[in-house]
Amino acid sequence: MLWAIKMNLTSMVFLAISSVTCMMFSLFMLLSGNSYFIEWEILSLNSCSLEMALILDWMSMMFMSFVTFISAMVLFYSGGYMSGDSNMNRFMYLVLGFVGSMGFLIISPNMISILLGWDGLGLVSYALVIYYQNEKSANAGMLTALSNRVGDVAILISIALMFSLGGWNFVFYTSGPEIREIAGLCALVVLAGMTKSAQIPFSAWLPAAMAAPTPVSALVHSSTLVTAGVYLLIRFSGALESTLVQTVLLLLASLTMFMAGLGANFETDLKKIIALSTLSQLGVMMSILAMGWPELAFFHLLAHALFKALLFMCAGSIIHSVGDYQDIRVMGGLVNFMPLSVMSINLANLALCGTPFLAGFYSKDLILEVAFLSPLNEFCFWLLAGATGLTVCYTFRLIFYSLSGDYNLMVSGSVSDEDSTMTWPMISLGTGAVVGGASLSWLIFPAPSMICLSPTFKLLALLVSVVGGLVGYLLNMMVVNYTLKSLSSYSLVVFAGSMWFMPFLSTRGISNNFLLLGASYHQTGDGGWSEFYGGQGAYSTFSVVSKYLQVAQDNNVKVYMVVLVMWLVGLLIII
Repeated sequence: MLWAIKMNLTSMVFLAISSVTCMMFSLFMLLSGNSYFIEWEILSLNSCSLEMALILDWMSMMFMSFVTFISAMVLFYSGGYMSGDSNMNRFMYLVLGFVGSMGFLIISPNMISILLGWDGLGLVSYALVIYYQNEKSANAGMLTALSNRVGDVAILISIALMFSLGGWNFVFYTSGPEIREIAGLCALVVLAGMTKSAQIPFSAWLPAAMAAPTPVSALVHSSTLVTAGVYLLIRFSGALESTLVQTVLLLLASLTMFMAGLGANFETDLKKIIALSTLSQLGVMMSILAMGWPELAFFHLLAHALFKALLFMCAGSIIHSVGDYQDIRVMGGLVNFMPLSVMSINLANLALCGTPFLAGFYSKDLILEVAFLSPLNEFCFWLLAGATGLTVCYTFRLIFYSLSGDYNLMVSGSVSDEDSTMTWPMISLGTGAVVGGASLSWLIFPAPSMICLSPTFKLLALLVSVVGGLVGYLLNMMVVNYTLKSLSSYSLVVFAGSMWFMPFLSTRGISNNFLLLGASYHQTGDGGWSEFYGGQGAYSTFSVVSKYLQVAQDNNVKVYMVVLVMWLVGLLIII
C-alpha cells in the first residue's frame, strides 16, 4: 500500500509540472501567434516513408494543460477515495494510460495517429468501467465499448477515403475545398465525434459508464473521453462549414441537450444526474460548434472541465461518507456535517447554471447570446432556451434533496470532511471554478465581442434560469403532490426519465438485433459457405488432386497406357 501512495504522489507531481509547462507554452504561442508542426521519419523503404507528426499550437497546449492539471487532482483524490482498494496499482496504471491516450489524441494532426489515441481511450475506458467486477459493470462496459466501436469504424473508413488526398495530416486540408470533395468524409468524422461525445442516438452509454469508480468519472466527464469527440470536430470545423452535416449536427445536439436536461429532472441517482448534466453541456458545445463557432465551443469545453471535475469529486466525497448510498432521496441536511463538500458542490452547481462571475457564466452566457444572434431555426432556439431552464431546474432539485432539509439517512454514521487527501483537490478545482472562466475569457477573447440584441433576448437567458430554479426548488418542496402528479402521468414520466427509451433501444433493441444478425452471418458466412468453398473446400480439393498427381509421378507404365487409351477414345469420339 505504501508503494501505491508513493506512486500516487509521484504521478500527481509529474502531471502538475506538465500542466504548468504546457500552459506556459500555450501562453507563449497565443501571444506570438506561432504554432509548431513537428514531423520526423521513422522508417524509409525505397520510395515509401513512415513518418510521425505532432502539432503544438496554443489550443493543443492549453487543452493538454487542463487535462494534466485535472488528472493530477484526480490522482491525488484517488489516494483517499481508493485507499481501501486491493488493486490500487492497477487503477493508477489505468488512469495514467487514459491520460496518455488523451494526450496523444490532442497533439495528433494525423488521422492514423488520432486512431491510436482514440482506440486507446476506448480500450482503457472499458477496463475502467468494468473495474468493479459485477454484472452491472460488465453490461455497462459492453454498451460503452460497442457504442464507441461505431466511431472507431467511422475513423477507419475516413482514413481509407483520405487516400485520395495523398496524406492523412488533416490540418492541411480543413481550410481548403479538397476535403469537402470527398463524399461522406465529413459525415464519417461527425459520426465518430457523436459516438465519443454521446450525442443522440448514442447517448445511452454515458450514464451507464457511471459504473466506473467516481475518480474515473471525474476525469472522463471533465476533460478526457467525452470531450475527445468535441475536440476532433473543433479541429475539423473548417471542413464542416455550410454543409448539410453541420445542420444535422445542430439538430441532434439541440435534442441531446434538451433530452439530457429533461432526464436529469427525473433521475434519483446522484452520479447519473451529474452524468446527464455532462451530456447536456456536450450538447451545448456541439450546437455552438455546428453554428460555426469552434473557439467558443473550446472555451466552454475548458470552463466546463473545471467545475464538472469538482462536481464529481464532491459527489464522491458525499457518497463515501454516507455509506456508499447514491440515491439523493436518502440524503439531506448535509450542510451541517460536510460544510466544505457542500460549499464546493454548490459552487460547482452554480457555475454549471451560469451564475454571473463564475466559470460557467463567461462561456455559457456568450454561447447563448451568440446563438440568439445567429440565424437559428425556431425549433433549435426553443430547445436551447428550454435546456438552459432545465439545467437550473435539476440543479436546484439536487440542492433541495441532498443539501438542505432534514438528515434522512436511516443509520448513524460518521459523515464529515476529515480526509484531507480528498478535500485539497476540491479546493484547487473550486478556485478554478471561480476564476477560470474570467481568465480564459481574457486569454482566448482579448477583444470583447459586440453583440446587439433586443432587451427581450438579452434577458431571456436570465429569465429561463430564474423560472427553472423556482420550478426545481418549489416543485420538489411539494413532495407528496408532486409524487401523486407523477403517478397520474406515469407513462410520460417514464418516457422523460429514461432518456426517451434510449438505453432500452441501445441494449435490447439495436445492439441485440445487430449482435444476433452478426452471429447468424458468422455461422452461415464465415463458418459456413465461405469455409465450405474457402479454406476447408480448397484443402479437400487440393488433397484429392495431389493424390492423382502422386500416382502420375510414380512412372508406372499402366498409368501411361490408361491415359493413352483414354486420349485415343476421346480423339475417336471427336472425329
